[in-house]
Amino acid sequence: MQLFIINGPNLNLLGVREKSIYGNEGFDDYYEKLKVWFPDIRFEYFQSNIEGEIVNKIHEYGFSYDGIIINAGAYTHTSVAIRDAVAGVKTPVVEVHISNTLTREDFRHKSLIGPVCKGCVMGFGLDSYRLAVLSFI
Repeated sequence: MQLFIINGPNLNLLGVREKSIYGNEGFDDYYEKLKVWFPDIRFEYFQSNIEGEIVNKIHEYGFSYDGIIINAGAYTHTSVAIRDAVAGVKTPVVEVHISNTLTREDFRHKSLIGPVCKGCVMGFGLDSYRLAVLSFI
């Protein structure tokens, strides 16, 4: 099985940024744990603060991989382009959020990409990614 993980804007600052919301661990360390926990899965990982780069990666991996796990960050609430990219590929996509966006500011309550995803996991810290992986097994 092949899964592609995409992280959007500001997620390169995990472990440094707003620790009370996002925790103390950086994503690179957590990514290494995922590979240990799921040795039979081939993971690829990409992070970008640029919307078009995320769209390009969805196009690139969205026809050949078994699944995409995406934390689009703030683009979750604003990007029609990412929504259309997810809707346009055959690979199932799971939306992930570290925090429970429904308990945060009102503008974070609506996901533009969620309606075209297989499912959504939110509010379990970085472990939301592990739960998303389990949804593909």
